[in-house]
Amino acid sequence: MDPTAIGSIVFAFCFGGALAGMALQLLLPRHHLDGDSKDTVKVGIGLVATMTALVLGLVTASAKSSFDVVDNTVKQTAADVLALDRTLARYGDETKAIRHAMKQAVRQRIDSIWPADSSKPMELDPAHTTTNAQVEKLAHEVRLLTPRDDVQRALQNRALDLSEKLLEARWMVLAGTEATVPKPFLVILLFWLTITFASFGLFAPRNATVLATLLVSALSVGSAMFLVLEMDSPFSGLMRVSPSPLGFAYQHLDR
Repeated sequence: MDPTAIGSIVFAFCFGGALAGMALQLLLPRHHLDGDSKDTVKVGIGLVATMTALVLGLVTASAKSSFDVVDNTVKQTAADVLALDRTLARYGDETKAIRHAMKQAVRQRIDSIWPADSSKPMELDPAHTTTNAQVEKLAHEVRLLTPRDDVQRALQNRALDLSEKLLEARWMVLAGTEATVPKPFLVILLFWLTITFASFGLFAPRNATVLATLLVSALSVGSAMFLVLEMDSPFSGLMRVSPSPLGFAYQHLDR
């Protein structure tokens, strides 16, 4: 789902609903707009507005939670990569080739998720990248090490544990990129927002100040949906997970 397109659609429907309400105001008989009718509409729209706020809150919380999970996974992965590198360095000189290959794998993974060329497609699925085979090969090479004493044996076990954590993290990142905002939620939310704004226009005075207020309100709601959907796409758009932790790890690997 394109956050910009959906945010624009939400804005258009909200402001269009307000304009439709103003137009309907001219067509309805006067007794449909008297005080009793206005109070009844307010009660009904108040219920709809409450449900809209609840659903929007749930959608926002879901998107924010998904974004935080992916962000924390990237940071934890960077820490695990550095820990693995230092563990292998303490093991001995026989791990130099493994550490060098791991640094290259990290560089390739950064380039596949955050390509420097914006026209280059982003590749999140580790099963479709050469990095996947490289990481699994590195884990296998760590397993093939032959410890000479208990210290090296302990370091090898620690390195194996970190290797498995890194293998799991690849799929956790991929799972975190799945959309958490269901399309039915968006459709229902759009309907509720439209009728709410239509009720605003139905009883609103017809002047420039009211029109500007409704315009800004619709723009605010559309912007809110844009931000929610931006968080739901953690590796693209304006609000995306930063590659800085992995970049920092890359700079300090194989030293």
